[in-house]
Amino acid sequence: MADQNGSAPDGPDLQNEGIVESDLAVGDMLLGNVGDEGVLLVRTEDTVYAIGATCSHYGGPLADGLFDGSSVRCPWHHACFDAATGRAVRAPARDAIATYDVESRDGRLFVTHEADHRFVPTPPEHAPSSVVIVGGGAAGEACAETLRDEGYEGPIVILSADSDPPVDRPNLSKDFLAGAAEPDWLPLRDPEWYREHHIELRLETEVTHIDASARRVELADGESIEYGRLLLAPGSEPIVLDLPGDDASRLRTLRSWADSRGLASAAENASRAVVIGASFIGTEAAASLAQRGLEVHVVAPEALPLTNVLGPEFGAMVRALHEKHGVTFHLGTTVERLDGDTVVLEDGTRIEADLVLAGVGVRPRLDLARDAGLEVDDGVLVDERLRASAEDIWAAGDVASWPDPLTGRRIRVEHWVVAQRQGATAARNMLGHDEAFDLVPFFWTQQYDITINYVGHATDWNEAHVMGDIAAHDGMVAFSEARGTMAVASVFRDRASLEAEVALEHRDQREVAEWLERQS
Repeated sequence: MADQNGSAPDGPDLQNEGIVESDLAVGDMLLGNVGDEGVLLVRTEDTVYAIGATCSHYGGPLADGLFDGSSVRCPWHHACFDAATGRAVRAPARDAIATYDVESRDGRLFVTHEADHRFVPTPPEHAPSSVVIVGGGAAGEACAETLRDEGYEGPIVILSADSDPPVDRPNLSKDFLAGAAEPDWLPLRDPEWYREHHIELRLETEVTHIDASARRVELADGESIEYGRLLLAPGSEPIVLDLPGDDASRLRTLRSWADSRGLASAAENASRAVVIGASFIGTEAAASLAQRGLEVHVVAPEALPLTNVLGPEFGAMVRALHEKHGVTFHLGTTVERLDGDTVVLEDGTRIEADLVLAGVGVRPRLDLARDAGLEVDDGVLVDERLRASAEDIWAAGDVASWPDPLTGRRIRVEHWVVAQRQGATAARNMLGHDEAFDLVPFFWTQQYDITINYVGHATDWNEAHVMGDIAAHDGMVAFSEARGTMAVASVFRDRASLEAEVALEHRDQREVAEWLERQS
């Protein structure tokens, strides 16, 4: 697209002037334009493809991303697009990008016009009689979309306990809470989309029991719904602190859009906020409230924020970033009680606060799974295809505990992109595909104008290899366990983060070691 000043996008005029064909090597990407539209050329051994140059998720510049031989990966949030069809093949993107025809004339490549190369699904041979999805979050919404994208035409019903439709949950603690995102940005799809795709979305609907033998779910209002196949994706619920005090009801949590709206509304008439917990939700909310002009205090027992996941270098960077924006940290202590408008800490500190938010973590909602007799430990135990222990039930998102081929153990990950990708994999397997969920986990956190990306999963890391200058917002940390490098956190190293993701996907520690050597 043209920039805000109306000038043409970067790169050569691919429609009228073209490029020398030999200038585009196999594996290369080249950014050009067709009229006012940015177009990206990519080359495989056999073909040159032309696709739109902007990610359909948040508008990331795909030319700054990575072409892996079949798909183009976005540098911002690691969405993937099929080079041949423009199809969004990996979350968080959901919509396809444009494709164009390419011609070779007299040794030059020309993009002639936008063309329809979209993916056309083959109707599933063994379609279920119906699909019921328990949960209206990332996994549930992605499952429903994928079922339709794959050609399933049977009944789909989403049973959501939430009062709002599926929303862009990462925005709730980031741009929306900061006042930088309009409310109409939040819903993943508008109501008409669900109607057009014949997806029944039932809000404020509580599922009380799953009868796995009868293939039936029971609702709080007494209704029963039969299913051919079921996705269990109820997500997590915030941990609620039981604090003494005569005004403990003022303690807020942040999980739903209603929670975020309530916080944003309260912040309009507040001057000081206390955030309990230096988790990702806690620090993101602290940044958003500070951007609204509030005086913000963060209370947490650890010595630095986020060190259990990102290590001390990133922890120190995050603390310095917040302090630059006026946030005050009270670390190495916890909240003892709420005393009217005062938050009293265990070290005796008293903080007057108009707004108190607890961001101390979440718990997966496992009651339905236990009641249904599914195998449950830290989460719902699923196999490589995300199938639970009962026939025709899959689980995805925060509740799913799956065998991860990278770490060699079961893991459960509470991240938006993982939930979306699992919902899509579960949908395809419901339709008879035999697709293992073997993707490397990815998440990002946005704090003010700084984004930290994280690929992989390392909970027991014993070595952290620091590259670049984390304090200067330009570097990476690779986390290693006994099996080798399991995760990489980065700030403003987007291309390197994508390369790390690909290396980890291959599960070849020699390739990971070579990647690390190139970064040093």
